[in-house]
Amino acid sequence: MRTKRPMKRRAYLIMYCLLPVLILGLTNPEGVRGETFVDALGRRVVLNRAPRRIVSLAPSVTELLYYLGLGNRVVGVTTFSDYPPDAARKPKVGSYVHLNVERILELEPDLAVGTKDGNEPSSVALLEQAGIPVYIVNPRHVEDVADTLFSIARLCGVAQKGKRLARSLGDRIEKVRAQVRGLPKPLVFVQINLEPIISVSRNTIHSDVIRLAGGINVMADARITYPTVSVEQVLARRPDVIIISSMERGGRFEKARREWMRWKSIPAVRNNRVYLVDSDILDRASPRIIKGLETVAQLLHPELGKKELELNGGKTSEGTPYSP
Repeated sequence: MRTKRPMKRRAYLIMYCLLPVLILGLTNPEGVRGETFVDALGRRVVLNRAPRRIVSLAPSVTELLYYLGLGNRVVGVTTFSDYPPDAARKPKVGSYVHLNVERILELEPDLAVGTKDGNEPSSVALLEQAGIPVYIVNPRHVEDVADTLFSIARLCGVAQKGKRLARSLGDRIEKVRAQVRGLPKPLVFVQINLEPIISVSRNTIHSDVIRLAGGINVMADARITYPTVSVEQVLARRPDVIIISSMERGGRFEKARREWMRWKSIPAVRNNRVYLVDSDILDRASPRIIKGLETVAQLLHPELGKKELELNGGKTSEGTPYSP
């Protein structure tokens, strides 16, 4: 029996020496033996395995996850995450601007995916302090959507599928670019709010849609990202096309269109080129922004013909139709 006591003491000594190392490995992400991903903010996010419980911190992120066929892994979404329809039935974790951190923690996710512009850094910090990895995306241009899709696919262990879908989106962008090349560039005014009238500068995805669709954003030179604009300013800039980003069919937005039709000195009004476009395909940096691009290209260049811009949408791996 005496010979075993030194062995026990030695075992206890080893455990005592290893305890700080074990604690460090559990509390310090750098100590985790997993794969490291770098997000849009240059932050390092370490994952031990492909995430199985994901919380989406923005509607556009929700759409990206579903487009990759990962809807079954999504356990929580923000308010207005309503597409595809299944997303609207997921537990809500507040708005993307005002996240409910406690609710997120209750869902026990192994990953949260957020956006630079939408999510408060303080909420992201709280989630990370609680041990939840948070990966931030920041698509600023239409072409960034395909890159963001692929980055999320890699993060979630479906890189090959993400690469294929991202390439398909990229091909659709290139087709529009080729179709409008060499065509006249109409002046375009985009309205994203009714009262007051708010437009977009060059630093927006809306303006990038106009550029790729072969048009010129008349408010591109605005000093702020989303400028408040008067009717007089629009009269002075004489747009050839007016696009109203609409969150509903008819109602207030149709009334706004009719109000513009009073101003016959505006070329867009005189030529009956004031359009309502679904905000979901124009405002969100999701795969549906490509449909928005195709739609706007057709409106700016009706000579292209509708058939030229009709392309097949994708489907998720679960077979749920998704038509971005």
